[in-house]
Amino acid sequence: MAARAGLHRTYISSVERAQRNVSLQNIFQIAAALGTTPAELLKPVPKGLG
Repeated sequence: MAARAGLHRTYISSVERAQRNVSLQNIFQIAAALGTTPAELLKPVPKGLG
């Protein structure tokens, strides 16, 4: 997924662990790599799932 997004795998890992803030440009790249929209990525996580 990191390669499809054009980002380094350690960057993606640090984003997943909430160790980095994500730029708007990278949100668009990640969304495209996942086949979704930036809006979908930014939806709040339902209680009990986060």
